[in-house]
Amino acid sequence: MSDRIREEFWGHQFDDLFKEIVREATICKVRLLDPGVVEAVLQDNPSVCGHDNPIAFKKLRELLMMGFVMRGKAFERLGPVEADALIQAIREKIQDRYGGALRGSMGGSAA
Repeated sequence: MSDRIREEFWGHQFDDLFKEIVREATICKVRLLDPGVVEAVLQDNPSVCGHDNPIAFKKLRELLMMGFVMRGKAFERLGPVEADALIQAIREKIQDRYGGALRGSMGGSAA
């Protein structure tokens, strides 16, 4: 598989995953961009939800865990520099598009 095709494949995979993470976070009203929130979700702590929806919270947690697995696989296939650049570009696109819905009133850094 050529490098360009490989990067497009992984870009599409991460883009789809991030969009689904944003969707589930929006349903639960989870401010993913606030410090410590991603960690709380991964620790199965629903206190970070602004809206109680156990099914969406469970899916959000599973998607975040899948993201870490995918990141590891992308490192193996693309190399760490290329994978990080790809993930950062998609993260920035998501922040630009949905950042207001994922950030608390005081703002915050990306988790």
